[in-house]
Amino acid sequence: MTSQSRFSALAAPGVRGLHPYQPGKPIEELEREYGVSDTLKLASNENPLGPPAAALAAIRDAAATLNLYPDGAGHLLKLRLAERHGVAPEQITLGNGSNDVLVLLAETFLTPELEAVYDRHAFVVYALAVQEAGATARMAVSLPATDPAQPLGHDPHALAECCGPLTRLVYVANPNNPTGTWLSETAIRWMLDELPPDALLVLDEAYAEYVSEGGYPDGVALLADYPNLVVTRTFSKAFALAGLRIGYAVSHPEVAELMNRVRQPFNTSTLAQAAALAALEDREFIDRSRTLNAEGLQQLTGGLRSMGLGVPPSVGNFVLADLGRPVAPVYEALLREGIIVRPVGNYGLPNHLRITVGLPEQNERLLAVLPRCLESGL
Repeated sequence: MTSQSRFSALAAPGVRGLHPYQPGKPIEELEREYGVSDTLKLASNENPLGPPAAALAAIRDAAATLNLYPDGAGHLLKLRLAERHGVAPEQITLGNGSNDVLVLLAETFLTPELEAVYDRHAFVVYALAVQEAGATARMAVSLPATDPAQPLGHDPHALAECCGPLTRLVYVANPNNPTGTWLSETAIRWMLDELPPDALLVLDEAYAEYVSEGGYPDGVALLADYPNLVVTRTFSKAFALAGLRIGYAVSHPEVAELMNRVRQPFNTSTLAQAAALAALEDREFIDRSRTLNAEGLQQLTGGLRSMGLGVPPSVGNFVLADLGRPVAPVYEALLREGIIVRPVGNYGLPNHLRITVGLPEQNERLLAVLPRCLESGL
């Protein structure tokens, strides 16, 4: 037995077959490998405006105390978040990005004897968290015919049919990554009413600040009626603080208390907490981000459809382009043009590219080079 296989045998069962999350290709890596410059990254759903000026100022001020540990409880940030959402501070769990709290939920509530449910075309971290916990995954299949206006959107009935007495977590992204589709309040309430009594619905609202569609629900507002609901949010997207890694969950206080038993001490840094506090107060920045994103969605969707590509309506800060064939050659051609987008074969969509909304000139650059990349990728 080699040392590698010996150590693999020692690993926990859920870890042995685990494949790490693969982030979007870094700019530096692309420029080093391909010899390109002026790289445009439209792969990771980051806010192209950059961080708010108020957050940068807060970071500079907070840097003077970096010799001290951060507030492990995140007391002030939890107070502000509680005020913003109309809940008690005891209902907030802070995380190193919302990714952290999604994993915390699996660590808190899943064991190898239990099950979790998520959609086949949903955020890949759900699958990783469930596998790491050793639990059984039940994947629902999105049915395009369920709602012709939202192809590839979550099918609440399919998700409910996957649930059983061993289900403890049901992950639902709203809006969903990578499809950009969303569920109404009626659909969310129906699911909550249909869940087994011992199951929690985890409503991942990472892109909620971008949504202006009528009928889109505020998940936190549903907590008063549904103690089995957990809502997760992040500062990585519309608030433009992805590099600081800060997010949170809002839940019943007992759920939050259990998660805080598992949460690592000091999992959110001094700089992240300070920047998040400042960003929460900058409503103008969020309004500007939302407006820019809405215009960019129209620009990208219209441009891609004019090339004959399928693009489901998106309310996130990205679009999903259906090339109708495997995307690897086109992805490679775009890389050689210095443009990074995201293949989503690991989401069960091997013919699709996810493209982040950029600044108008960035969107135009992508649209200008894509036709020849499509041609060269034949």
